[in-house]
Amino acid sequence: MTYEDDGKLGSLESAGDNGGDEEGAAPDPERRRFLIVGITAIGCGIATAIGVPAAIYVTGSARATGAEQAWIRLGSATSVEPGAPPTLMKATVSRRSGYRVEEQEVSVFVTTGNGTDFLVLSNICTHLGCRVRWVEDQDGFFCPCHNAVFGPEGDVRQGPPPRPLDRYESMVEDGQLYFKEG
Repeated sequence: MTYEDDGKLGSLESAGDNGGDEEGAAPDPERRRFLIVGITAIGCGIATAIGVPAAIYVTGSARATGAEQAWIRLGSATSVEPGAPPTLMKATVSRRSGYRVEEQEVSVFVTTGNGTDFLVLSNICTHLGCRVRWVEDQDGFFCPCHNAVFGPEGDVRQGPPPRPLDRYESMVEDGQLYFKEG
């Protein structure tokens, strides 16, 4: 591009020149290094911003499965009378599955002979997962799905269940009854 100034012709140099250096000369090495370091740092930042959450998401459920089971509070230990038929007790439990937390109600049968040692049994049949109920006339737990009958200690008396009702570890602390699933 040319312009006229006092009758003389001159040329305007492009805005991206090297300060009057020869045309086609290499850019300043310090500027080149600065751009490489800057672009590399930005790329690493983006990779970290995407990679760390992705790694936590992928490995999160695997790390959570090793967590120790917590004691679940059922209520007052005095609510279960010694020598009485099993008492159905319920508790609400928060269960985490990946990033979801769900509230579930857990029901168990609790019995005691002396008021200090408690037997906590699942209320789910070991055959097909139906809910069992205590039947006083039969002195046992009855499953309506296939007419299975379990004894007061959870042992199979009649029907197709492959094993007794699940038993849970229990403890009493400060007058409260707790059990541990699994």
